[in-house]
Amino acid sequence: MKVFLIIVAIVVGLVVIWAIAAYNGLIQRRNRVENSWSQIDVQLKRRLDLVPNLVETVKGYAAHERETLDAVVRARNAAIAAPATPGAQASADNLLTGALRQLFALSEAYPDLKANQNFLALQEELTATEGRVAYARQFYNDTVLAYNTKLETFPTMFIARSMKLEKREYFEADEAARTAPKVEF
Repeated sequence: MKVFLIIVAIVVGLVVIWAIAAYNGLIQRRNRVENSWSQIDVQLKRRLDLVPNLVETVKGYAAHERETLDAVVRARNAAIAAPATPGAQASADNLLTGALRQLFALSEAYPDLKANQNFLALQEELTATEGRVAYARQFYNDTVLAYNTKLETFPTMFIARSMKLEKREYFEADEAARTAPKVEF
């Protein structure tokens, strides 16, 4: 009888240890997802701060290209106003990316603008920020993948359900962001 009680105690102890480890693992992954999302948010805000300076620089050289400049400003404002969810942010980000592509394509038509040091510095800073945004997106999606997999994997799915944890959505580019803009002069 003692041996049976010891075996039951060991099994119960192992189940409790596993449950604690599974709970802590889920919490860690959830926090990583939230942290990686905040990194995207930081980079998107940095990018939004650069856009007005870039637009003002271009205005001096391409004042009659008002439609393109207005599209960039509208896209930036939409990105600022977008809800802080991956889907909404991705949609606003895709709109801004398309507008910025048109702006940079526009710069090809103005050799003086391409030679302007302010424009070049802003373009380089924005390009570096785009790299950071791309890395942050990839890191976020990798983190979401690990988190969602943990939520659906046996046996941690039982703890996840008891905690009412839900899958997170990926940060995805829409079809418009995957195609190059057409710029006509």
